[in-house]
Amino acid sequence: MKAPYFIETLARNGDVLHRHQVDALPIRFGRGYDNDFILDDAFAAPRHAVLEAGDDGQAVLRDLGTRNGVVHLGKRKDSLVLTGDTVIRVGHTTLRVRGADFPVGAEMVDRTMHGWEGGIPGMVGLLLIGAFALITTWLSDTQAFQLIRYLLPLAYGIGIGLVWSGAWAFANRLFGRHARLGRHLFIFGCGLTAVLAYKLGASAVAYAFSLEALTAYSAHVAIAIVAGVIFFHLVTVKPHQSRRFALACLIMALVGSGLTLISNQLRTGRVADELFMSVLMPPSTRVSPDHKVDEFMSDVAAMKARLDAERGKKIKGDGGDD
Repeated sequence: MKAPYFIETLARNGDVLHRHQVDALPIRFGRGYDNDFILDDAFAAPRHAVLEAGDDGQAVLRDLGTRNGVVHLGKRKDSLVLTGDTVIRVGHTTLRVRGADFPVGAEMVDRTMHGWEGGIPGMVGLLLIGAFALITTWLSDTQAFQLIRYLLPLAYGIGIGLVWSGAWAFANRLFGRHARLGRHLFIFGCGLTAVLAYKLGASAVAYAFSLEALTAYSAHVAIAIVAGVIFFHLVTVKPHQSRRFALACLIMALVGSGLTLISNQLRTGRVADELFMSVLMPPSTRVSPDHKVDEFMSDVAAMKARLDAERGKKIKGDGGDD
């Protein structure tokens, strides 16, 4: 470790909060103003520790007989040899000391996509959020047109989008230095658009080709989309941790899908989201051939036999209890 020396104050996640340069050893740490590095920490002593050169030339940190001491890896140390990766705690302050010869890696590839942030992506995100609110209201509206029934969902949708994106922007400012509210609004709007596009597309295809699974398990697609939205929010905050975030979001999606299957089984006795395909569209959109009446009656007879058998089991069970 060569001079000059850089004392780094670290956050809990390891990020550097502050960096202070000292030209030579020894370096005195403490709350008093006669130290080389002043700790604004009530749990640090006025003269807490000193970093000096050891007999072999290594930098050795020595506790000056304080109450709280110097802590490394959860254990108190009277003296400790510091390398550039040694993290210590003095009072409630986490520190690291590095010399000017500490090696650093090459610059990272910039994957932050700066063009997809700012006012234009934010406005696009707000437009997508508003379109989602209006279209979903229009699809469920069965009464005469009233403007207020569309304005309220529009206001609620934009408000929820601003709150959601604002929370991520605050986290971005806290952990990533820049808020990037426009990017987070765009991500949220794209997520809502993906949910709506799947709902409309899956409903049309399911009705046209009798593919009931597209609507019976649509909740799992929505869960996957939500996990994807959270992933893009996270990589906007910390772009270099994309693999870790992808794994976390994948686990989140699998857990959410599993809980949905269990809930459906307990609620209806089936793992599907709905007992039957509830999508109704004009007959002209049908591609699959219609089933014959005899085939339908055969299915009904088989269902009746199965229900009668289940009902008979319940009656026998009730009689045995009496």
